[in-house]
Amino acid sequence: MSDIKARVESNHTVRMFKKYRNLLGELTRKSIKLKYRNSWLGIVWSFLQPLLNMIVLSVVFGALLGRGGKGVICYPVFLFSGRMIYEFFVTATKQAMTAFRRNAAIMKKVYVPKYMYPFSSILSSFVTTAISMLCYIMVWVFFKITGLSGGHGLNLTWHFVLLVVPMIIMLIFSTGVGLMLSVLCVYFRDIEYIWDVLMRLLFYLLPIIYTLDRFKGNHAWIKTVIRVNPLYHIIMLFRQCVLTGEMLNWKMLLYSFGSAVIVLIIGVLVFNKKSDDIIYHL
Repeated sequence: MSDIKARVESNHTVRMFKKYRNLLGELTRKSIKLKYRNSWLGIVWSFLQPLLNMIVLSVVFGALLGRGGKGVICYPVFLFSGRMIYEFFVTATKQAMTAFRRNAAIMKKVYVPKYMYPFSSILSSFVTTAISMLCYIMVWVFFKITGLSGGHGLNLTWHFVLLVVPMIIMLIFSTGVGLMLSVLCVYFRDIEYIWDVLMRLLFYLLPIIYTLDRFKGNHAWIKTVIRVNPLYHIIMLFRQCVLTGEMLNWKMLLYSFGSAVIVLIIGVLVFNKKSDDIIYHL
């Protein structure tokens, strides 16, 4: 009986998703438009913002951390790679966290599967990151051609196309975290502010502006703490594709994908358990 019930629920979920898939697209477009509303350059900021961040951070940290680090090939591109993955995770989770509050008026009038709201917010962040990817490719080509900051060391191979793998893993992981946060933030509004502080801390707990070989001696334990984080492995997988042109490390791939799936399952379970009561707390 349990197997039959599970199949029925699964089929119902698939039918509901197909029925509202067009709405998912509309909600995604709405999130993108609202993000750049009243901005002169609009969505062009998805292109300019990561570029400007890369320039500022390269100037600030380049001389201090960009030389002599193991695995640092062209520090600006190295920095851009980690920053882009980090920004996607932060933006996606923050947007998902406030999705119900931003769409409260619609939720009280029209029935829509509730997961559409946080998921559309995450997808809008994914689209924005895809636009940033165009900027990243242009920056990569610029440093490769000019050779500035060690750009000649960048290696272009067919493995470059595998960058979609860590991006998809990042999407899965962010969806799981986003679903949990979207529910928790309805019941505990303070999570929004706590999460903002945690994300600032996360920036320095990930090898975005530095490499792990910086931690030696008594500080070697920090490497273990950083490596536990699935985001570390996702960033390293991305860099393997675009910096060194290497094949994806299968251990990192399995760890990051397995962690992302587990987080997604937990997120779905938490969401399904509490989502029915959300409307009463908005």
